[in-house]
Amino acid sequence: MKETLAKFREGTFRKFIRSHKKYAPIIFFIGGFIFDTLTLGRVDRLYDLIVLSLHMTSLTVTIYLFNVADDFKLKNSFLLRFKDYYPLAIQFFFGALSSAYVIYFSRSVSLSKTMLFFIILLILLFANEFLKKRISNKYLQFSVYFFINFTFFSFIIPVLVKEMNTNVFIFSGLISFILTLTLITVIFIKSPSTRAEIKLGNVVALVFGLYGMINLFYVFNLIPPVPLALEKGLVAHNIKVEDNTYIVTYETDDWYIFWRDHRLKFISEPNKTVYIFTSIFAPTDIEKSIYHRWKWYNNQSEEWETIEDIGYKIKGGRNYGYRGYTYKNNTKPGLWKVEVITEEELIIGVVDFELIWNDTLNPVSLIHKKF
Repeated sequence: MKETLAKFREGTFRKFIRSHKKYAPIIFFIGGFIFDTLTLGRVDRLYDLIVLSLHMTSLTVTIYLFNVADDFKLKNSFLLRFKDYYPLAIQFFFGALSSAYVIYFSRSVSLSKTMLFFIILLILLFANEFLKKRISNKYLQFSVYFFINFTFFSFIIPVLVKEMNTNVFIFSGLISFILTLTLITVIFIKSPSTRAEIKLGNVVALVFGLYGMINLFYVFNLIPPVPLALEKGLVAHNIKVEDNTYIVTYETDDWYIFWRDHRLKFISEPNKTVYIFTSIFAPTDIEKSIYHRWKWYNNQSEEWETIEDIGYKIKGGRNYGYRGYTYKNNTKPGLWKVEVITEEELIIGVVDFELIWNDTLNPVSLIHKKF
């Protein structure tokens, strides 16, 4: 057994890590991101729940071991022999858990609702690369852990309780806040080196500040209502429902516009009906009221005017999302956007288009597609 461990410690992998020490953390971060991208599918699927829970548990344990490794608690122990790998494992789990949020919401038609997280993710990525101490910086480490932890419970709690609303979000945040502070306190008590490096009050204040910031983002609709996701959003000329199949007639965009299906310039005539079709993913057994908020841009006031909120209920569980649509007859030419929102007015996604009235033009690349 000792010979095997000795070979492992001096093996090819360890030599590779030593020779690429500068870039190893970022490689493991990206590795975790790619791993979840290839394996995760639905947040309410048993496999996904197990993988995410294992990632979160492993991250918590690894952070604890990393922070106490230099103290007497692990002197001459078996776990101390893997000390060099703890930062890499932390980077891997950071990347894997961060990617979960992106995966479950990148399917949305509107990039705006996930853009904030992508920015935070990029900041996280480059902060780990350029900070002198990188992940060994405990202030950075605990801050990132809390953000990842908050994200994790924001997904998991609604799935487990089969309900999502503001109270559930607050409850998820409190669980994350308490668990994070518990971990930090335990490490602080058991690790003399940690006590010498950081001040407990400063770390608690930092985590509390992040907690308040995330809740403010939620209040101001800057965070999408996890775990709902807009699978499809289209402006259409006609919609028919036959045998539980939605037949949607709409204009397609150019082939190189891969991130959007419908054409932004919607050609129509006065008094013609304009349809908005959406398909919204929700975990199994979650029921929710959804609204299409029709907005028109007033060029004179240079402001968006809310024309009407039209709602319907959705039920989770369908792989490609709960399908539904709204329509309007009394439209007018100009820029339009339809915000897909919850009853708490949290934005799931946005479908935007420019309505062009012209009875001499025909719709471009018109197709009929089944959903």
